[in-house]
Amino acid sequence: MSVQVEVAVLPHGQGLPLPTYATPGAAGADVCAAVEGEVVLPPGGRVAVPTGLVVAVPEGYEMQVRPRSGLALQHGITVANAPGTIDSDFRGELKVILVNLGDRPFVVRRGDRIAQLVVAPVVRAQFRKAEGLSTTARGEGGFGSTGV
Repeated sequence: MSVQVEVAVLPHGQGLPLPTYATPGAAGADVCAAVEGEVVLPPGGRVAVPTGLVVAVPEGYEMQVRPRSGLALQHGITVANAPGTIDSDFRGELKVILVNLGDRPFVVRRGDRIAQLVVAPVVRAQFRKAEGLSTTARGEGGFGSTGV
């Protein structure tokens, strides 16, 4: 299954590839940094990295911005609000909020693959006020209540 996503390239994104799937079975398309020169991300630091792209996600879909596993494992670099959501009515520049959870500064250079984009269908809920809710075996058990 595929869906068409229109992409406009901003001046600072010229010369960089559009989001690209690395393999035929990849769920996420890699997106690159459109920084001028480089950006140093210190340990514990975060930055909104520009991609130089504006996307038109079709109505009924969202685009999720997810971390790249290699950056997370090797350098402690992840997406701060993972998964970030690009709504179908957003027309600003796609930026990726990277955070450095590692113990060394990390350098982001122009053209580096910094995140993955996953396009997914959206189901909109109809929220309604209820006087009471059905009970379950779990009940109010929260974080860690089902064991490890």
